[in-house]
Amino acid sequence: MFRCGVSYPRCRWILPLLLLFAIIFDIIAIAAQSGWVEDENAKTHYASMWRQCRGRNDQWECKSLMDLPWAQAVAALMIIGLIILILAFVISFVALCCTLNIPLLPVVGCLLILAVIIQIIALIIYPVKFNEQIYEGYYDYTWAYGFGWGATILMLGCGILFYCLPHYEDELAGLAKTKYIYTSA
Repeated sequence: MFRCGVSYPRCRWILPLLLLFAIIFDIIAIAAQSGWVEDENAKTHYASMWRQCRGRNDQWECKSLMDLPWAQAVAALMIIGLIILILAFVISFVALCCTLNIPLLPVVGCLLILAVIIQIIALIIYPVKFNEQIYEGYYDYTWAYGFGWGATILMLGCGILFYCLPHYEDELAGLAKTKYIYTSA
């Protein structure tokens, strides 16, 4: 017989693990030295959150973007979002993995939604201002920028789940009987 159901106690470990992946993605996006924006095949121009480089072959001239107010705002918002994400991870780990502390779960959800809003603002400001002030042709937003969006999407999903979990307190504690979605005879 085959049965398929949801094992809620596993959520106690999976959600903090997803937040850990979001932290890793955010660190990759913030620390990347290239990979936010590049022209076609990065032949003459590429940029990260911190700097932009122009040149050809092995002769690149790099200039800091931190002289521009919008780039400072993007960096500050991304770092603040990461700090809030780390705080949410620590609280979620305490609430789910050490002890089952259900009242902390909506707090984690609020922190994650706040971090999502902050990072979405940063991830929208960057391409808008880049295109306004630096744009010189066709550009691709590449892997590091994608990691920023990946972290933000993970945070959004986890934030929603952290809001929903208090409704499943008995299931999380392992006190409720497993409800099977599908059972074959």
